[in-house]
Amino acid sequence: MTLTPEKNTTEETPVPEGHVRLTIDGHVVDAPKGELLIRTCERIGIVIPRFCDHPLLDPAGACRQCLVEVEMGGRPMPKPQASCTMTVADGMVVKTQNTSERADKAQQGVMELLLINHPLDCPICDKGGECPLQNQAMAHGRADSRFVERKRTFPKPLPISSQVLLDRERCVLCQRCTRFSEEIAGDPFIDLLERGANQQIGIAEDQPFQSYFSGNTIQICPVGALTSAAYRFRSRPFDLRSTPGTCEHCSSGCDMRTDSRRGTVLRRLAGNDPEVNEEWLCDKGRFAFRYLGSARRITRPLVRRADGELEEASWTEALQIAADGLSAARDGAGIGVLPGGRLTVEDAYSYAKFARVAARTNDIDFRSRPHSGEELEFLAAHVVGTAPEGVPGEAAVTFEKIENAPAVLTVATDPEEESGIVFLRLRKAWRKKGLRHFQVAPFTTTGAEKTGATVLHAVPGAEAAVVADPGADATAALEQPGAVILVGDRAAESPGLYSAVSALAARTGASIGWLPRRAGDRGALEAGAVPTLLPGGRPVTDAAARAELERLWGSGPLPAEPGRDGDAILAAAAAGELAALVVGGVDPHDMADPQAAITALREVGFLVSLEIHTSAVTELADVVLPVAPDAQRSGSYVNWEGRNRPFGVALDATGVLPDCRVLDTLGVEMDTDLFTQTPAAAAGELARLGTRRAGTLAPSVAAGEPRRPGYGQAVLATSRQLVDDASLAIDEPALAGTARRPYVKLNAATAERLGLTEGEDAAVRTDRGTITLPVALADTPDGVVWLPTCSPGSHVRPTLGAGHGDLVGVVPATGNGSAS
Repeated sequence: MTLTPEKNTTEETPVPEGHVRLTIDGHVVDAPKGELLIRTCERIGIVIPRFCDHPLLDPAGACRQCLVEVEMGGRPMPKPQASCTMTVADGMVVKTQNTSERADKAQQGVMELLLINHPLDCPICDKGGECPLQNQAMAHGRADSRFVERKRTFPKPLPISSQVLLDRERCVLCQRCTRFSEEIAGDPFIDLLERGANQQIGIAEDQPFQSYFSGNTIQICPVGALTSAAYRFRSRPFDLRSTPGTCEHCSSGCDMRTDSRRGTVLRRLAGNDPEVNEEWLCDKGRFAFRYLGSARRITRPLVRRADGELEEASWTEALQIAADGLSAARDGAGIGVLPGGRLTVEDAYSYAKFARVAARTNDIDFRSRPHSGEELEFLAAHVVGTAPEGVPGEAAVTFEKIENAPAVLTVATDPEEESGIVFLRLRKAWRKKGLRHFQVAPFTTTGAEKTGATVLHAVPGAEAAVVADPGADATAALEQPGAVILVGDRAAESPGLYSAVSALAARTGASIGWLPRRAGDRGALEAGAVPTLLPGGRPVTDAAARAELERLWGSGPLPAEPGRDGDAILAAAAAGELAALVVGGVDPHDMADPQAAITALREVGFLVSLEIHTSAVTELADVVLPVAPDAQRSGSYVNWEGRNRPFGVALDATGVLPDCRVLDTLGVEMDTDLFTQTPAAAAGELARLGTRRAGTLAPSVAAGEPRRPGYGQAVLATSRQLVDDASLAIDEPALAGTARRPYVKLNAATAERLGLTEGEDAAVRTDRGTITLPVALADTPDGVVWLPTCSPGSHVRPTLGAGHGDLVGVVPATGNGSAS
């Protein structure tokens, strides 16, 4: 777009192709065809007041605050026009409030109408101090009011969900909230009710605003009509200390802002990052931060005394005891390192270096979940070293690539439940650009419905066969240039699935993106916190790579043999083949066999835990070292794209240290120098290392065979829900109130065979335990039953000792004698 003074129009340059030329407030402007007039004004620095307009929502023309004077063909239009709905046209002459008394008067009149019933409660309104209505009333409204009658009032607040409260008298009916819910999230629970003067925002009776993205409506509301139950009346915006940050709850790496006051985080807001989360944030990222002040927080080191009790100790004493125990173990049977998947890339790198240099082992694995060797081969071939920019030979899959893809196949992941912003991009691409979405899953999820997905139904354990032959329609769609395959970390639970994805991508030319659930997984992979790869994707078996690291680190010879994975590390610890474990942020209940994991933690000779909260690990640890959560440390995540997502310190960090600093000090006590005293030091060293992709071959593992259920049995499918019993979502009842209710899901034929009735309880059981939940019918394959993995009343692995693809018994709960 070009901008020239009107006096130069006699010497016009040609209008660029695909553009039109118009005049705005005396300036000649070239603008793309179809662009909204209000956007063109923004581009040249003219701010037009508005309430309903939002750049990511479809135009509505609801508030009429953006009126401007328009001439076409030398003739003025009969009345001012809404610039948020009118597109630019060739020869159009526009006069905004800056040059037109008529437009200015119209805007003042609209503002007067909006303020007729709007309460003057700015001093107590949560929006006061950051309110567009306040700002625009001052800039574009009248100095006095002609309205002296009683203002309309409503009972307040109206809880439209457990976390969103509505003050109806403040609402200006801009419809931002209803449009966001219907267009962006696909959750049209909130809508305009009544007509005329009685029109108001509301919900259907007994149907709360159940959306994983409801908090966005609070942020985009231009007045104080929608407020947060957790933040309401707790602070004024100008009393808050704001810190840019990155969300820690999934691998999207959403840009956000943390607002704190007097050392306490009071709220989080979505940042504006067009390349990642645009201006949106899922409710888990927005509201799940109460863990920072939980009563379960560990803020002092703990050591286990001779009487077997954990007691507080100084950092000096705790680190010395930990170092002595680990040094003895290193010189004996050895040490295993389990960093977990919640780490920043700097901390993950520190664990990787600690394992090789201080512990002298490759027995390290961040994957505190079901995993496989096939997964590591897949990640080495397709993921490690790829990034949005500068990737030779293989373009990284990004949010933008998803949005522009003609087709996307999602495998072993439900984006709405596991990566909300990826789901929003899929929905946007489907709505705006006709994306064809195919999803390999045991049943049609709500997310699949909202993205127009074609579901390729798969029996748990047999997904590889479906991916190997997804059908002519899906294959043809994936053969189009720009097609994408997104595979989640749950693929590790289905033998041969990663291999089938690799083969399908090779056959169709589709790009592969890995979509892990945890925020730190991609960074831990890049940092070498796995048993087969050193930092930067270097194979541990590569002598030249080891020599390169030995020179940089100034260490002795690095171990040359691949280490054990997470399950093997725990098994070795239980068998006495490892003398010690260093565990960071791992929940053993997330492992493939929680009972075996806890047994290993109990049996190992020496256990050091680096943790934020008390947990099943800290209960068994010999030394517990408190580490800082994100709000009290700086660092960065590497999101699923491979994009670096930095953040800074939001709260005072007195008493806790980042993992990298703890490991560095622990290394010094063990007579080794890691030089990871700060996140910046660790990040700088990792950057100097760079990536050395080895070009490893894609995995080739035979497809697994599904289990065949016997009498009274079914094949178990299980996956997590976004709002569940995650350890970082504690102490947030308003968020928990929006969780989707857990069900036993199966199809009608299977329910009939098992004697189950929809709505009544069913007991899913193994020899270890029983889970009892109501039955909901779904389009699962015959003989398949689904349970949420970690929701209230449904903790699958700890309770059943079973996982995705295993056989379970299913009976009516009433009278079965074993339901609990």
